[in-house]
Amino acid sequence: MKLFLRNCALPILISGFMGLAQAQEFRLGAVNVDRVMRDAVQAKNAQARLEQEFSRREKELQDQGNSIKAMADKLEREAPTLSESQRNSRQRQVVDLDRDFQRKRREFQEDLNLRKNEELQQVLDRANRVVRQLADSEKYDLILNARDTVYVNPKHDITDKVIRALNASK
Repeated sequence: MKLFLRNCALPILISGFMGLAQAQEFRLGAVNVDRVMRDAVQAKNAQARLEQEFSRREKELQDQGNSIKAMADKLEREAPTLSESQRNSRQRQVVDLDRDFQRKRREFQEDLNLRKNEELQQVLDRANRVVRQLADSEKYDLILNARDTVYVNPKHDITDKVIRALNASK
């Protein structure tokens, strides 16, 4: 059904709008949301906040991973000279530390993804408000997300307007 809507219904809908355009002026716009989310000052600020918030934990995880790797390398080098009980004890220690490290890394990634989604959703909400304001003020009849389109004529691309308005609203 979704494929039908994308391949058949959307062109029919647009051609219907174009038929209306012959009777009156029809304003069509397209916004590249990916570019807005990449180039807008709010998006860059959100990324900087995330980096600041998570950089310390990321560094700690890197240090812990390097420490575990060094322990494993040392164990591998010293294994022939260790007694079986010493070797087993060190292997268990490395495995336990690695398990804890993997858990912490998963938790870090989950926390980072959650915060990233929160930050980007705020920027997206602001961008949607700006798009609606632009549509009202400049009398657009239809504004599409250019992400899923094959081609957008540059005269219909309003991404730069959206970015400028979003940056001005801070």
